[in-house]
Amino acid sequence: MNAKNTLRSCSTGLLEILLFISSVSAQRLEHIQVSADGNHFVTADTKQRFTVWGVNYDHDSSGRLLDEYWIEDWKTVVEDFHEIKALGANCVRIHLQLGKFMQAPDKVASESIAQLKRLVALAEETRLYLDVTGLACYHKSNIPDWYDQLDEQERWNAQARFWKAVATACAESPAIFCYDLMNEPILPGKQPTTEWLGGELGGKFFVQRLALDLNGRSREEVAEKWVNRMVDAIRETDDRHMITVGVIPWVFAFGGGNPLFYSPTVGERLDFVSVHFYPEKGEVDKTIKALQAYEVGKPLVIEEMFPLKCSAEELTEFIDRSATHTDGWISFYWGKTAEQLRSKEKPSIGDAVTAAWLEKYQSMGARMTTRK
Repeated sequence: MNAKNTLRSCSTGLLEILLFISSVSAQRLEHIQVSADGNHFVTADTKQRFTVWGVNYDHDSSGRLLDEYWIEDWKTVVEDFHEIKALGANCVRIHLQLGKFMQAPDKVASESIAQLKRLVALAEETRLYLDVTGLACYHKSNIPDWYDQLDEQERWNAQARFWKAVATACAESPAIFCYDLMNEPILPGKQPTTEWLGGELGGKFFVQRLALDLNGRSREEVAEKWVNRMVDAIRETDDRHMITVGVIPWVFAFGGGNPLFYSPTVGERLDFVSVHFYPEKGEVDKTIKALQAYEVGKPLVIEEMFPLKCSAEELTEFIDRSATHTDGWISFYWGKTAEQLRSKEKPSIGDAVTAAWLEKYQSMGARMTTRK
């Protein structure tokens, strides 16, 4: 009798352990990868289709960039991630400034790497994947003097060291969706230039040049060598997570042409296409046509979108109509919920637009991420 009771007790205990393991397994994040046919994203183990529905979390409502406040104001970051999760998002695009991560061309800032690891742990806890965008020079005040004094190859070397350090910190986490090598890189024209950064927008410089002078090279040749240099740096320490480059859709801006970074040579080692679209009022048809130019046989993500130049209804139409071409969409979240924006004593027009869009975005999430 005692033996039977003991056996029954052991069996019950074993069942509880198995149920616990099953529960943990069901809750854990799976790595995301490109499907075997190369057309969309899937979870690595269960092979379930994964559609990106995310937000850019680049700055807060006051304009501070994430890595300017994520140490002393960590509580806010935690709250924001939970708010993003409540919106129905499954991905957060973060933007890391080179000047916050590199103390010298060959010296990484250990404090920033430690905080990045903390953020990755938060992403795992909240079950949010990270689109890690790097090499940002958005605030000139954070660009080290030494950085712009480097020549092209030295600058690329510093950028490669940044990526190796970031990839080393992130390599083991299933919460990393991808590494975006640089936000909207551009190339010089026929004439050399002296400025690494493009134009200013709202006090920030989102566009950055890869070179100041083509020196007899084609734009494609420069872009290909730069992409390969950054990919090599990441692959030294992380051979699993996907790599992309978020680009301006020049095909849309100029009404034709071929994508530079997603040409067969330049984009060969990029796992999927990331492109930024802000449809103009009354031009949804034109935007959809331009989007089709980025169908190159790889998954396609709209990495930035917002009703900046069109209505929320037109952006919703763009999302719905792009669904046959697209494997994900990433909008914006700046640290204020729709309720918080509406409850301001004197909400601005921008507050009203953002609040209305956040509500629309939240209502669409389940439908967009469960499509076949």
